[in-house]
Amino acid sequence: MQGAAEFTGRAADVGDYLRAQERKSLLRFITCGSVDDGKSTLIGRLLYESKLLFEDQLAALQADSKRMGKEDHLDFSLLLDGLAAEREQGITIDVAYRFFATDTRKFIVADTPGHEQYTRNMVTGASTVDAAVLIVDARKGLLVQTRRHSYLVSLLGIRHIVVAINKMDLVDYAESTFRAIVEEYADFAARIGLENVTFIPVSALKGDNVLVQSANLPWHRGPTLMGYLETVPVDEERQQGAPFRLPVQWVNRPHQNFRGFAGTIASGVIEAGARVRVQPSGRESVVARIVSADGDLERAVAGQSVTLTLADEIDISRGDMISRADAPAEVADQFEATIVWMADEAMLPGRPYLLKIGACTVNAQIGDLKHKVNVNSLEHVAAKTLALNEIGVCNISLDHAIAFDAYKDNRDTGGFILIDRVSNNTVGAGMLDFALRRSHNIHIQALDVNKAARAQVKGQKPCVLWLTGLSGAGKSTIANLVEKKLHALGRHTYLLDGDNVRHGLNKDLGFTDVDRVENIRRIGEVARLMVDAGLIVITAFISPFRAERRMARELMAEGEFIEIFVDTPLDVAERRDTKGLYKKARQGELKHFTGVDSPYEVPEHAEIRVETVQLAPEAAADLIVLELARRGVIRTAG
Repeated sequence: MQGAAEFTGRAADVGDYLRAQERKSLLRFITCGSVDDGKSTLIGRLLYESKLLFEDQLAALQADSKRMGKEDHLDFSLLLDGLAAEREQGITIDVAYRFFATDTRKFIVADTPGHEQYTRNMVTGASTVDAAVLIVDARKGLLVQTRRHSYLVSLLGIRHIVVAINKMDLVDYAESTFRAIVEEYADFAARIGLENVTFIPVSALKGDNVLVQSANLPWHRGPTLMGYLETVPVDEERQQGAPFRLPVQWVNRPHQNFRGFAGTIASGVIEAGARVRVQPSGRESVVARIVSADGDLERAVAGQSVTLTLADEIDISRGDMISRADAPAEVADQFEATIVWMADEAMLPGRPYLLKIGACTVNAQIGDLKHKVNVNSLEHVAAKTLALNEIGVCNISLDHAIAFDAYKDNRDTGGFILIDRVSNNTVGAGMLDFALRRSHNIHIQALDVNKAARAQVKGQKPCVLWLTGLSGAGKSTIANLVEKKLHALGRHTYLLDGDNVRHGLNKDLGFTDVDRVENIRRIGEVARLMVDAGLIVITAFISPFRAERRMARELMAEGEFIEIFVDTPLDVAERRDTKGLYKKARQGELKHFTGVDSPYEVPEHAEIRVETVQLAPEAAADLIVLELARRGVIRTAG
């Protein structure tokens, strides 16, 4: 009986402990700064001094420190640097997350890299935090990466910043050194809009001002690092006070008598009986039930995962947003946005990307870059593209409208990522600034005479014959022959040739990757209009990039885009060189020439392939016309 009572008492203690943990607030924070400023060491010291390490962790740390040649002290950075490459080089490469708790609060810390090449990792780690701990080496002061991370912290809307001026032991705990850095940083912070900044002098190696006030720093009367982290406000109350937003992640239909819309509440509060609006459709209804894992609720707040049922049958899909009817989100398809580029390949305006915001994924196209930001001087610099880790402002157009809030008002409903459509890699992170006015003012005009009517009069199926291949492959010659044969059959055609178009519509474009993308974007739009007119459009362009050929394809209806790969080996095309272009490119007189110093991406799934080594131009044209007849685009006699 005594054993049973003891077990029951222990179970009650565990239950009390778990309930106490549930009631604690959770602070997510990030550490950032420049290389070798001691970020990992500081967080490792924080865990150690707070007695938050298990015995086996401490033993492993002692062993690892000895193996790394640190005989006289523990290397606390090893608690955070988990990759072998990080330990070998003594740097942080990837974001390291750690959970810990004190008697006051629970914490999740993201330790981010200091090297410029890993800035994109810092953006990833900072996207969900409430506070930032920016580390500055007291010996070096503010560096380029310090300013870059500070600008990103401001850009990402992190409202609580502590500047931990580290390695004070290496400057003899000099107050003058600390004050000089504070003055310089305060000036920079004011210029980028950081308002709530706290400065703390620390030594991660020695433990000064990490957990308790240090006798070595008697002139500092502010908080310790842990004291700051335990008392800094979290964003829960602010988010609950914002307008209600529920991005729909899943339509929950377990049986025919239940249809709910599940997601995590991004902001605000909702009650059963509240009137809501579904966006972007704009239809309204009333909340019938708020269903949670713990049963039905009368009220739910930001951060909770719930399923809403509505009083009316409304068509709602993943990616839609549910808002209060009296405070809805905005809806638009064109925006100004700020982008942090995160890919090795440059951002190319005009190239199509996927934009993912919450659970919604849409096709997006970046317009001309308005400017990029010099993070040192904060100057706006003219540019046509963005390279890895660069920050810029541009316009973005989507293929259909979405519900959103400005990022400054709601990070969850105003932040997005850009995804490469070919590789499926995340290439950028962005913040929606505002909707463009033309997004609300320009609408599609319905016309009585449509594409089908125009095509019927012409007795043909409109389409685009998109000839692609290297310079000298024979595209223009074959395209010209195809048009002659179609004209002889009484078909209505138009030929868009690469060189001819550059004398008019695209005469302002060069041959950089950015200009090539814009060249094909314009041709795709012109071809779409001509297809709408009922024509068979023939194009002859190198169009070297798969992404742009896919963009042109997606402008057309299913079956209207016929890609024709004029397959000619580079050495054969170069031997032909009727225009002398390869010779100029080889001599360095012609930059960005496809096949020489600019790539050609071979079509993966072309509808027609013409091998010009085996087929003469006339035979190639006949093959294409026969394929059009087989596809029902044209009718031939007999």
